[in-house]
Amino acid sequence: MAITLTEKAAKHISRYLERRGKGIGLRLGVRTNGCSGLAYTLEYVDESASEDRMFESHGVNVFVDPKSLPFIDGTELDFAREGLNEGFKFQNPNVKNECGCGESFHV
Repeated sequence: MAITLTEKAAKHISRYLERRGKGIGLRLGVRTNGCSGLAYTLEYVDESASEDRMFESHGVNVFVDPKSLPFIDGTELDFAREGLNEGFKFQNPNVKNECGCGESFHV
C-alpha cells in the first residue's frame, strides 16, 4: 500500500507548510459526496491521529485514515497549473468512473 507525490506536489506542499509556519504534512482521504459517490479530501496536518497510516514522498509526510486507504491505495498526487487555474490532480488506479465535473469518483 502506498500514496505518492510528484516532485511538483511535494514542493507545493512544503512551501505552503513553510508559509503556514506549522504542520507535519498533508492528510489525504475520501468522503461520500458528489454524483459518482466519493470525493477526495485534503487538509494540512498539525498532529497525526494514532490510527493514521503515514507515507513519505519527496520529503513530505502524507497521512491517510484506514477507512480511506482502500479507495486511494496507489494514488499519485500531482500539482498542476493550467492557464490561470492551479490545483492538485489525482492519479488513482482504483477509479472506475468519474463524474463530468471531475469532483467525484467511483471505485
